[in-house]
Amino acid sequence: MAGLTPQQAAEQAQAAADTARHAAEQAQALADHAAFVAGSGAAEAVGAATGIDPFVFRLTIFVLAIFVGYYVVWAVTPALHTPLMSVTNAISSVIVVGALLAVGVGAVASGSTAAMFFGFIALVFASVNIFGGFLVTQRMLAMYKKKEAR
Repeated sequence: MAGLTPQQAAEQAQAAADTARHAAEQAQALADHAAFVAGSGAAEAVGAATGIDPFVFRLTIFVLAIFVGYYVVWAVTPALHTPLMSVTNAISSVIVVGALLAVGVGAVASGSTAAMFFGFIALVFASVNIFGGFLVTQRMLAMYKKKEAR
């Protein structure tokens, strides 16, 4: 590089930058493809490899999640119930926001009755969950209060 003119050095630097940019674009394309296969395409990839219908594959995962959730919830000690209930209420409040958006967007933008219906159902279920969570939390906290002498 000692005998290069400034223009030649600039051209070589530009060529090296173009090569690096091309390599980075290829690496990004490979990373995107790997993320697709590992993430959203995993069910289809497994189903295609084993001959299982993607619906049956997802239904199996859903049923297994129900059993795991059931055993995890029943293994919680009463002392942990109140903090977990507050987290559940926080998640339900996020669901309420999403349901309100589904109802509002369905009513304003496209008038999709399916979006409005499912948004309303999600809103009702999440509201019942939040209200019940507050009642159960109050009852659990009352168990830890000292009893008053009469």
